[in-house]
Amino acid sequence: MILGMVLIISVLALIYAGLLARHVLKQSTGSSSMQAISDAIKEGAEAFLKRQYTTIGFLSIFLAAGILVAYGLTKGWDLGLKMTVGFIFGAFCSGLAGYLGMWISIRSNIRTAAAITTSLNSALKIALRGGAVSGIIIVAMSLLGVGTIFYIFRGLEDPKTVPFLIVGFAFGASVVALFAQLGGGIFTKAADVGADLVGKIEAGIPEDDPRNPAVIADLVGDNVGDCAGRGADLFESTAAENIGAMILGVALFPHFGINGILFPLVARAFGLLATMVGILVVSTKEDGNPMAALNRGYYVTAGLSIVGFYFATDWLLGNMWFFWAGIIGIVTSILIIYITQYYTEYRFRPVRSIAQASQTGAATNIITGLAVALESTALPVIVLGGALILSYYAGLASGLSDAQGNLIGGLYGTAIATMGMLATCAYVLAMDTFGPIVDNAAGIIEMSQQPEEFRRKTDRLDAVGNTTKALTKGYAIGSAALAAFLLFSAYMDEVSRLTGKAFEVIDLAKVEVFVGGFLGAMLIFLFSGLAIRAVGKAAYYVINEVRAQFKENPGIMTGEQKPDYARCVDIVTRGALKEMILPGILAVAMPILVGVILKAEAVAALLMVGTISGILLATLMNNGGGAWDNAKKFIETGMYGGKGSDTHKASVVGDTVGDPMKDCAGPSLHVLIKLLSTITLVLAPLFI
Repeated sequence: MILGMVLIISVLALIYAGLLARHVLKQSTGSSSMQAISDAIKEGAEAFLKRQYTTIGFLSIFLAAGILVAYGLTKGWDLGLKMTVGFIFGAFCSGLAGYLGMWISIRSNIRTAAAITTSLNSALKIALRGGAVSGIIIVAMSLLGVGTIFYIFRGLEDPKTVPFLIVGFAFGASVVALFAQLGGGIFTKAADVGADLVGKIEAGIPEDDPRNPAVIADLVGDNVGDCAGRGADLFESTAAENIGAMILGVALFPHFGINGILFPLVARAFGLLATMVGILVVSTKEDGNPMAALNRGYYVTAGLSIVGFYFATDWLLGNMWFFWAGIIGIVTSILIIYITQYYTEYRFRPVRSIAQASQTGAATNIITGLAVALESTALPVIVLGGALILSYYAGLASGLSDAQGNLIGGLYGTAIATMGMLATCAYVLAMDTFGPIVDNAAGIIEMSQQPEEFRRKTDRLDAVGNTTKALTKGYAIGSAALAAFLLFSAYMDEVSRLTGKAFEVIDLAKVEVFVGGFLGAMLIFLFSGLAIRAVGKAAYYVINEVRAQFKENPGIMTGEQKPDYARCVDIVTRGALKEMILPGILAVAMPILVGVILKAEAVAALLMVGTISGILLATLMNNGGGAWDNAKKFIETGMYGGKGSDTHKASVVGDTVGDPMKDCAGPSLHVLIKLLSTITLVLAPLFI
């Protein structure tokens, strides 16, 4: 009955998303000049994703074969087959979720651009509902995937062992998400950096100017990075965190039975219902604040999620201390969003300080931006640390104990807090996809040379979109932090189950364990360095191509000739797919090598230290990059000389430095943190 209800809500959510998509697709597609630009974006995005997913598919098949052989030779072919099936299913669902997110985005951008010519409110609604299609589909598919594979395996196994068998699903989702986020991030930032450095600084032309050969590649990048990449990222987040919480629920089977295992799925299903209502309440006046309208929808979603959590806790667990743990998670998500807003919106001191520093050049812009990025790690860590402690003690206060009388509800309390934080995931993802939709709409308005009045409106939505993208990154890393502790605990439970001995202490005084932790921290920094360098190398190809086109065809700058957009898109595609391989393989290989050579406790140290350093570095890069971007946007409103001034040029350099941090390396670290957890969970039997 419980699982059936979850699956029914998931199907209803998919129907709801289909109705939203139909509503969006019915809207006007504007003038023929706008449609031509939109078609070029659509063609480029679909071509990139086809080539990227072909590459990811080959890598996934190779990994699936490795899992089958490794398990077959060591633990039996039956177990190996189940793990492999879960891996393939998770990889497929993750890839599909990312593709569907991009599919609706590249069709919503033109409709948002057309709507802005009549009404700001209409454009806001179309963009958000286009984003909501992505958000709702991703969360619903995650529930359907985990629920379906649980149902299948439950008919073959004891329900208490099933959560340990379906971790392959989370691993498959994580692998696809890592490569999708990496490849999409490299593409979007290489195109963006190339377009900005040659267009804005060297040629002195505006952003999204149709004379810039890289501008279509830049707009394509918004979709393949922020939509397809982030869609796969949050799909694997919801899948991995659901499975981790289900594993911790096994320890409480004597108290709750199967209810404790299925509670995470029910809580997430009620969050989907809350999102459906929250999306519909968003609207604004022509002179209103679009960000306030989006926030209103978020508060409605959060409020209804609290009601759903209360009902789910009372129904399935009957212990209201776990309800309070869920409330802690929901409040944590709100606080993380506010902290991210403070560090990335130009209404506040951090971004304005970067803009002010730009008056004395690019060097002071970068120094101040780096200071803001470093500072921005403090408050999130305090909030997340407080959430973990409070939710742990809320779990202990539940009074649940084992046969020896030891309190055992603490870890489950942290799992419930993670579920609380992710209750609004579908709405937050809708806001995230809203960002690239309005960014593309602004580009379409600019390139089709619409009146200044419409450009001002799209600029307002674009500024809001920059903020919502930054908020989602903050939210994603916050949820990754809570989930990392949850998945780390699940790994220790798995090792205990496999060895039959309690595994509760990681002894860093042991040399191999210390080395494992050391390697975990190193992995985070080396991976980030490779990702950022990949953007630089791919951007190098773009810059040379744009310069060559300007040199070969002087008529481009006079408007007499059109640039070759397709050539730029193809160059960035080849560069991004080539450069994503090395950091991706490093992320997968490192924990496997440490586990095989140094064994389970060293892997636990790698996981622990890698998670802590990854959360801090991802926060630094996400917030720092967002602050640099919006400092540039603040100057473009007319402050400190406005567009074209030396201050503006300095801010463009800062934004260029921040771009690969906030849209490639930072988001990829969210995935890496959870990939480390899922890969160690799946391969734990090989590390004993």
